[in-house]
Amino acid sequence: MTNYAAMSDEELIIALRDGDGKIIDYIMEKYKELVRKKAGSMFILGADREDLIQEGMIGLYKAVRDYDAGRDASFYTFADLCVSRQMYKAVEAGNRKKHAPLNSYISIYESGDEANDAGSGVDILEMILSEQGMSPEDMVIDREQTENLQHQIYESLSEFECKVLNLRLTGLQYTDIAKILGRDEKSTDNALSRIKMKVRKLLE
Repeated sequence: MTNYAAMSDEELIIALRDGDGKIIDYIMEKYKELVRKKAGSMFILGADREDLIQEGMIGLYKAVRDYDAGRDASFYTFADLCVSRQMYKAVEAGNRKKHAPLNSYISIYESGDEANDAGSGVDILEMILSEQGMSPEDMVIDREQTENLQHQIYESLSEFECKVLNLRLTGLQYTDIAKILGRDEKSTDNALSRIKMKVRKLLE
């Protein structure tokens, strides 16, 4: 019996394409935890976690199908991108079906126990403030004020900037955000800079 664990991902892909069909099940199982982790972070964008896991597995399958060692980076990096992209497309499609804009804001209060239950929750307010070089303690505000701030932040952003911010809040870096949105890294990085400037102005 072939020892798949001793083979690199690239070797596994080659063997799969040479006819070893059992490898697909091995790879899907090997990267299942990556998919679950991604689903945990994407969950805050508004989607059923199990649905996201299903979409992530579809993205993983596409990564196995489309990976080109001569063109792409490591299989892990390519798979990570394919999973994130598939999940994000599912979030977009789901929001369109609900007749809700993609930039539906994420609750600033999605933290603590709720976020931990989601998988890898993010304290939204903390992240936004940290982008400004501030800590939550620097700005003592009540729930009503934070909800107003939340509305103002998203209302001040363009549709593209909202997409960038939402993905940034899942923990993705601008390079990955650019790939998911099909934009170049410079325009994505510039969008993040504009977001910081707009948030800073609102906080002033």
